[in-house]
This record gives sequence, C-alpha cells and structure tokens, in this order.
Amino acid sequence: MSATLSPVAAAPRVLRLHADDDVVVALDQLLPGAVLAGEGVTVSALVPPGHKVAVRTVAAGAPVRRYGQIIGFASRDIAPGQHVHVHNLAMGDFARDYAFARDARATPPAAQPATFQGIVREDGRIATRNYIGILTSVNCSATVARAIADHFRRDIHPEALAAFPNVDGVVALTHGSGCAIDAEGEGLQVLQRTLGGYAAHPNFAGVLVVGLGCETNQIPRLMAAQGLEPGERLRTFNVQESGGTAAAVARGIEHVKAMLPRANDVTRQPVPAGALVVGLQCGGSDGYSGITANPVLGAAVDLLVAQGGTAVLSETPEIYGAEHLLTRRARCAEVGERLVQRIRWWEEHCAHGGARMDNNPSAGNKAGGLTTVLEKSLGGIAKGGSTNLNEVYEYAMPVRARGLVFMDTPGYDPVSATGQVAGGANLICFTTGRGSAYGCAPAPSLKLATNTALWQRQRDDMDLNCGEVLDGRKTIAEQGAELFAQMLRTAGGERTRSEVHGYGQNEFVPWQLSVVT
Repeated sequence: MSATLSPVAAAPRVLRLHADDDVVVALDQLLPGAVLAGEGVTVSALVPPGHKVAVRTVAAGAPVRRYGQIIGFASRDIAPGQHVHVHNLAMGDFARDYAFARDARATPPAAQPATFQGIVREDGRIATRNYIGILTSVNCSATVARAIADHFRRDIHPEALAAFPNVDGVVALTHGSGCAIDAEGEGLQVLQRTLGGYAAHPNFAGVLVVGLGCETNQIPRLMAAQGLEPGERLRTFNVQESGGTAAAVARGIEHVKAMLPRANDVTRQPVPAGALVVGLQCGGSDGYSGITANPVLGAAVDLLVAQGGTAVLSETPEIYGAEHLLTRRARCAEVGERLVQRIRWWEEHCAHGGARMDNNPSAGNKAGGLTTVLEKSLGGIAKGGSTNLNEVYEYAMPVRARGLVFMDTPGYDPVSATGQVAGGANLICFTTGRGSAYGCAPAPSLKLATNTALWQRQRDDMDLNCGEVLDGRKTIAEQGAELFAQMLRTAGGERTRSEVHGYGQNEFVPWQLSVVT
C-alpha cells in the first residue's frame, strides 16, 4: 500500500520596502488565513497581487507609510493583516521638508564611454530617427496633412518610398487647436512652442507646415515667434491659397517628394551616448511600478547621466507629495524652488477649475494596487534615478542642460511626452503595469512591463520585462544595465514594438491651456 503525499502550499510572497513601513506589498494573491513569513501577521481578507496589506495597527487619522514615506492617512482603524486600499486609506496633506540641495552630489563620469549608431545632421545635432514631418498650424488643415502623409505610407503605397530606404517614414502630426483662442495668451504661446520644437527636432530631416489660411495661429507669426526660417528643409503653405483640398494635397505631396532625396542621404555612425535625451514616462501604473520598472529605468538613467546624457522627468501632478525627494537633490536651491513653484501653479490651476490634485490615481491604477497620488508619486519619481536635479523647464521649452532635468507637464501621457519631444527628447522610455498601447513619432518609445503576467499577456506591445526583478532572476542594477544597452540599440535604429505596429502619429497631443471662444 503506497502513501500519497499532500502537496505543501508555498508560503505567500510579500515585499517590505522599508523598515518603517506600515504595509507590505503582495507579490501573489493572499487568501484569508495566510501567514506572512517574517512579519508574524495573518491575512484577514483576500488581497490581490500588487496590493497592500497592513503589518501593524494604524489608528484612524494616522499616517500610513510605504517606501518609508507617507502615502496617505487611515480613514478608519486598520488592523494587522487587513487589505489597505481605498476603503481605509485616504489622501491628506502634510508638511514636506524641501531641504533644497542638501543631498546634491557630483556624478562621476563613466569609466567606459558608450556609443550608439546615430545620425549627425549638418549642424552637428544628433538624430535617432530620420523622418519627414507634416505639422499643422490649426485643426482645419489636419485632413490635408494626413492625406499627404498617407500617400507615402509603406503599408499602402510601398512604391512611394522604395527609392528612399534611409527615410523612416512621412508622418502627419495634427492637433485640435490653433484658432478661437487668445492671440496673445499663454495657450497660443505653448502651442507655438510645441510646434516650433517639433519643426526643429533633429529626428526630422524635413518638415512641411500646412495651414488653412485664416486661423489665429498664422504660420508667419509662428515661424517668427520660434525663430524658424523657411527653406529647403522647412516648407510652408496654406490650403486657402492652394485652390482647395485636392490641390493642397497634391501640392504637399510634391513638397515631400522634393525633400526625400536629401533626407535619404544619411548614414549612421558611432556617436557618444551623451547625445541621448530620454523622456521618462509611466502610464497604466500598478502596485509594482515603484518596485520594478521605475527603479530599473532609474538605474538606466544613472548610467546615462554618467555618460553625459540627459533624462527628462515630467508629469507634475504625479510627483505631487513626493517633490521634496527631488528638491533635496537639486543642484542648487534655485532649481529646487522652481520645482516647488510649478507645484504651486498646479494647485492654483486645479482650484481655479474646480479640480483637485488628488484626483489621481486612475481606475486602472487603483485596480493595480495604487491608492493615492502620494503613493503613485513616490513610485513615479524612481524613474529619475539618484543623480542631481539639474534644471526645471516649463512645457515644451528647449532642454539645454545635461543630466536629470524636470519638465512641467500634465500627467496625461500623450500630452506629457509631446512636451518632452518638443523640448528635444530623441527617445522615450515608458513604464506600465496595466498595459499600454503607445508610441511616439519622431522619437522611438520603449515600453517596460512592471510584471511578468503583463509581459506574457501583452508581449506584442512590450519591449522589456522588468518583472524579472520580482521573479528573482535579475537585480535592479542588472536590469538597468540591460535597459541602458537596449536604449543605445534603439537609438541606433533597432525598432521598438510601437514602431512595428505603426504608433506615433495619433499620440501627438499638445497641451491646450487657452479658453476656447
């Protein structure tokens, strides 16, 4: 008679992030009655993966800590073993010690210089891609711009670019503004700054700007405001002066054809990694974002900064409540103060519109385990690594400083990334825990999955699985080095998943600040 051995259930996995934390993060689904090893706590209710479970008693009104920082306040008494989420954790304000520049430290240069296969423009600027772009001054010329670009689509008209293999494509970047706004207001200035940044972007070998003719955002004024000069590389025309839609499309096609030979006359060559300007994005975040993908990206950013490169952290509403961790790393007090000024602007902006700064996280973020904007912000700033904060920019301003910088943008990913690219970003790194369908033209976008389940479910859209950190197969430093190498390959021409799928044109979304009249 043979004995049958009963399987032994594996101990539930949880992660403590700091000794002072009141919660740990579930790495697996926790069932009632499960005992948390090392914590001496018995789970009292089901806790989904990525969510928090209390490991000590927290009285109603008391702060709750994760990462060793306040992520909210108990809205009722919380007992050890309870699921901690929207039903018992709420947003609240608290004093932050900005300690301007107290932790600023010099970053030693990398021991070994790194390079990527970049495109060097005639004026010395470095490109990671080689597009021809069609921009619009107003929404009214969007249909014409898209029709021009469609003529050169390789999936529809492969013959159009057959003789120009070095051209990555012709893309139309349209928007919904440009008229019925204050001609002297901030909204038009921001739109023009955004369009000007794209028109001058090194990833465009040539640019065509198409207007209607009677819009507020007149092309000559746009060009003058942004210091742009028309020429062989930068061409403009209006629909109204071209004889209507069909004639305008035909005119635009001829302009692009004229730019193609020169655009195709490029070769890639080794250039320093310091030529990279990387926009840092997160979207569809979850409870693992601040544990895996964001710190992995931060580790890669530290390597980039050591090479003399630039990383642009953004999404001001999503650093809210954690900004004090950046001001401490500001290279000087003035830089830290500029960051706080942008936070104050957002508080006033939200109050004026009847909104709140804590209207984040989104429904998807909450389903993934994030409860308050404070918690989301603490995980979000991990994308910026550990080096000094060297400068703070307003939306779509040209990024001139090297190292880690901050650009004031909304938290909405397409709007935020549009500002970063307008500022000069030639690569985007985008972390996601819930899944993202995003791409960015003319800058390639790498998407980083925070967990292996997402990687397996949506692998067709993901470029790197940072869930290997959770699975114990790699350290943050190891995967950060892997990501940095992938960034260099991507900058050198290796296509991302979003490029394979044709993302990038619809994700151009300038920030609309003006009142529409």
